[in-house]
Amino acid sequence: MSVQTEGTDTAGEPAVRKARVPAPPRGDGRTAGAPSRGRAAAPYLLLLPALLATVVLLGWPLVKNGLLSFQNLNPRQLIQHLTEWNGVDNYREVLTGEDFWRVVGRSVVFTAVNVVLIMVLGTLIGLLLARLGKKMRLLLMLGLVLAWAMPVVAATTVYQWLFAQRFGVVNWVLDKLGWHSMADHNWLETQFSTFAVVTLLIVWMSVPFVAVNLYAATTTIPGELYEAASLDGAGTWKSFTSVTLPFLRPFLLATTFLEIIWVFKSFVQIFAMNEGGPDHLTETLPIYAYVEGVGNQHFGVGAAISFLTILVLLVITSYYLRLVLKQEEDEL
Repeated sequence: MSVQTEGTDTAGEPAVRKARVPAPPRGDGRTAGAPSRGRAAAPYLLLLPALLATVVLLGWPLVKNGLLSFQNLNPRQLIQHLTEWNGVDNYREVLTGEDFWRVVGRSVVFTAVNVVLIMVLGTLIGLLLARLGKKMRLLLMLGLVLAWAMPVVAATTVYQWLFAQRFGVVNWVLDKLGWHSMADHNWLETQFSTFAVVTLLIVWMSVPFVAVNLYAATTTIPGELYEAASLDGAGTWKSFTSVTLPFLRPFLLATTFLEIIWVFKSFVQIFAMNEGGPDHLTETLPIYAYVEGVGNQHFGVGAAISFLTILVLLVITSYYLRLVLKQEEDEL
């Protein structure tokens, strides 16, 4: 009977065969990285339709407007289909004129006054919504949403009726209250009174957005923070500055940024109210670009003014945009 024995090494001990571990396939690294790259590209693919729509609907008109700003385009060129390039003459004409800088200063002041009023009133109403009961809050929010949802032209028409010279409700109420000299007062006769009516209209239409969104932001503040503040002896103002305001600061910065853009480019309210009158004294940059371009049929000059309007708006909002971006970086 033969017995099979295992082979031994030189020391007399049984030899132990080391198991060979199979090497991973060469394609494993590429296979594992492909899904991660696909997941990284997914957000950009989802944004692609919106980016394409933006390029088609905004980018191409912006390019065409930029080309027009370097052309001498008047009715003669339109009728004869002529393209006359004049370089930067349109920009030189606008920037060397006094009217443009006067309108720029007027637009900045008008925007600043409106934005301050909108943010202050919107913040106060938003905080009021947070303290009201359920029924009163629902009633107030309904009124805010109706004011915000009203079309701009319809709201402007209503304000024209309210401040009409002969049959306006405002003049009638003031007359009944004892101010008989206001019975036939023309609210659109002077620059100040016209801007007052337009400011009241813009603030009335913009406050609901700020108030409702600020109320929504207050619902995200944990109640434990207010309890801790009250235990530390903080009053109403101290609780607001130490708890409420820090949570609402990102919202206030972002909303202020949006309101600056929306108020600065207001066109319908001013033009429909009095067409930039009296004597062009209530023209802001959007109105000024329209009057010079379409009204006076100097389309090249109007295109140049519109491009300069964009630059002025970028300069105004650059500070707030930097604050918003810094806030996002701090949160990361």
